[in-house]
Amino acid sequence: MQTIVEKHINENLPFLKGKKLLVAISGGIDSVVLTHILQKLDYNISLAHCNFSLRGKESNKDEVFVKELGDKLEIPTHTIKFDTDKYALENGISTQMAARDLRYNWFQKIKDNYSLDYIITAHHKDDIIETFLINLTRGTGLNGLTGIPEINGDIIRPFLPFDRNDILIHATKNKLKWREDESNSSIKYVRNKIRHKVVPFLKEINPNLLDTLNSTLENLRGSQEIINDSISKIREKVVITKNNQLHFNIAKLKELNNPKIYLYELLNAYNFTNWKDVTNLLDAQTGKQVYSNTHKLLKDRDVLILSELVIDQIANYFEIPEFTSKIKIPIKLKFETVDIPFDTKNHSTKIFSELILNDSNTISIDYDKLKFPLTLKKWEKGDFFYPIGLNGKKKLSKFFKDEKLSLLEKESAWLLCSNNEIVWVIGKRLDERFKVTKTTCKLLKIKF
Repeated sequence: MQTIVEKHINENLPFLKGKKLLVAISGGIDSVVLTHILQKLDYNISLAHCNFSLRGKESNKDEVFVKELGDKLEIPTHTIKFDTDKYALENGISTQMAARDLRYNWFQKIKDNYSLDYIITAHHKDDIIETFLINLTRGTGLNGLTGIPEINGDIIRPFLPFDRNDILIHATKNKLKWREDESNSSIKYVRNKIRHKVVPFLKEINPNLLDTLNSTLENLRGSQEIINDSISKIREKVVITKNNQLHFNIAKLKELNNPKIYLYELLNAYNFTNWKDVTNLLDAQTGKQVYSNTHKLLKDRDVLILSELVIDQIANYFEIPEFTSKIKIPIKLKFETVDIPFDTKNHSTKIFSELILNDSNTISIDYDKLKFPLTLKKWEKGDFFYPIGLNGKKKLSKFFKDEKLSLLEKESAWLLCSNNEIVWVIGKRLDERFKVTKTTCKLLKIKF
């Protein structure tokens, strides 16, 4: 494998020769093999290891292993310890996203501080298919289906042409030692479910799945390049900038073969989710508006005007798509999905009680009772909900009166809703219908 890797780098990544490289190493088989091969090929490398403090003593043993490997190979080694769970909670994101943010931000700091040239990771061919399938199941545009890029700015992935089996054969043949992460065999995480359940089944159907998918991704990347070129030309024709706003010429958009698709490509960077409402603006009356979390799109005669939201532009209705981790407009909310361990279900335990702990600013609700997208809206006359702990429904007007809210407090109140049913009078009271019970398998924690 070393010879093949050398040939691949020489032909496709020749700029790495003579450069200072920072290798991201977990201690697992992929990054250990990458380290050994680059060291054997006489590349100028340093190692960077993140201890995410997620596996207790095992995480610390990983760190010790990497330090010892660096000493043995006489390679400069950087290590750092993160409180990943704390970072995830503070930023309203999943643990996996928190770990990703922490490591890449730290890698960039090391690169800058030590005047290094590139960051090298051990992503391989199997990672490509797993990422492809994750994005496919969650819903994505063409960009999300084009796989992991081999070159992404200063991040280089020289193992992408090789699969997990290639790496295992090399490690075994050369009697290399590495650390096994037991969590990789758990199907708790989506990626592991796809790795251990979906991919093996697909490989039964097509033993050459990885090569076939790689060929497909090459075609998709080519298609995306063509689309990007086309969108750039269309943007020049239909979009102009006025007073820090983008003006889209409706007549010129309608001249295109499929204006809805072009509108999606032109606007998909601005966080809109309700694309039906966006495209309906083309034929809407002047004054009609659609909002995302960050922008407003306004129909004004013969143009659509895109502008950033400011406080006095905030609408009274917002959609929150599934898998959202946090929002800042119109209010700040953080979302975290939690799978309830099997042994805490159907009986009262301290762990279960801690999982569903609620207060005025934090709630836990039964994920499976929700219909997405969730919505945020202002209260209206006639609105009612079922306050938790109260046997029956109650009008919002009566609830506000009983809570002794001022007129200003009532006007500033927000309701979190699912399928037009109130889930939470934010900062005040949860609805009984969405509470977590002993049969709940998955919950959504929301912090205001």
